[in-house]
Amino acid sequence: MIKKKIIDAINKQINAEFYSSFLYLSMAAYFEDQNLPGMANWERVQAKEETTHAMKFYNFLSERGGRIVLDTIAKPSSDWKSPLDVFQTGLAHEQKVTAMINTLMDLAVAEKDHATISVLQWFVDEQVEEEANADAIVKKLKLAGNMAGALFMIDKELEARVFVDETQVGAEK
Repeated sequence: MIKKKIIDAINKQINAEFYSSFLYLSMAAYFEDQNLPGMANWERVQAKEETTHAMKFYNFLSERGGRIVLDTIAKPSSDWKSPLDVFQTGLAHEQKVTAMINTLMDLAVAEKDHATISVLQWFVDEQVEEEANADAIVKKLKLAGNMAGALFMIDKELEARVFVDETQVGAEK
């Protein structure tokens, strides 16, 4: 049986993942307003990923017999100074999520909850990728500086991103 401490922590993480989705949708809206459709696309795909992360936790908790309790989702930011500011905010947010996942892992290890450790390992690996992707874009935007042509090229590059439900890769459907 799954322990209440783990149930409560996973419920908190579900809420955090849904907040992440809202944050990335807000970033997409900012980019739509700035006429940067590629960056808006990148953020919309990111929002979908975060929703699938929330549902991976949701489904796991349900399978383990834990009660799912959804909470209020805080209003995300909606104003940024620049595309660089948006992606720096995203990187900082991913670093915060990584810390939350690590705290969850520490709890699962302390509680000797091997099933939770197993599912959390996927999230630990995913967060390495999430931070690396955001950091790469931040570095490109810093390099681009105020050059409109470089910003246009980055926007075009980010337009190519498509949603892939990585929670289902290798899983039985």
